[in-house]
Amino acid sequence: MPETRVDARKLTGVILAGGASRRMGGQDKGLVLFRGRPLIAWVIEALAPQVDEVLIVANRNLDRYRAWGHRVVSDLRPDFPGPLAGFEAALVAASHDWILTCPTDAPSLPPDYACLLSRAASASPAVALVEGHWQPVFSLLPKTALASLQANLDAGERGAQRWLATLSPTLVSLDQHAARLRDADSLEDLIALEQAILPTPINR
Repeated sequence: MPETRVDARKLTGVILAGGASRRMGGQDKGLVLFRGRPLIAWVIEALAPQVDEVLIVANRNLDRYRAWGHRVVSDLRPDFPGPLAGFEAALVAASHDWILTCPTDAPSLPPDYACLLSRAASASPAVALVEGHWQPVFSLLPKTALASLQANLDAGERGAQRWLATLSPTLVSLDQHAARLRDADSLEDLIALEQAILPTPINR
């Protein structure tokens, strides 16, 4: 584990790769090439050293995701209901009491991401805040939140921020990493991300 970890909690790192990716033409976003490698490969490489376990939430191409050597789980609800369903699947499957989430379109995930959220929230959930905006897919959540999450999903809630707000999370400013945490919801976004602060390409 990296020396930047500042608490004793064991973390399950969760990569959310289960969306419908409608703005990317329905492509499975985690498998879209970025600098010659699938996005999921970049995220695994950045996240794995920071956590005790990596879990991938995916709803398509499951065998391709399993090829990276980590457990793969799928939403427990049909029709791509959004990140809350990904949280639910992860909280049910995680081996550890806390999950640290990130999306599959974060190829330059900061190397101190786990440290920043866990340091700020020693015993509470945490959500990243970038330039004044909540970033719900970058969250630190306890398994004890599962019952609340399932109740909200059963009631038809699909807004990740609305549900997270009920947990009174610590909001952690990641403004210093704003460029690294840009969304890549479309191919145009992916091009813009490639021009931002990015990892050095790796030849393999």
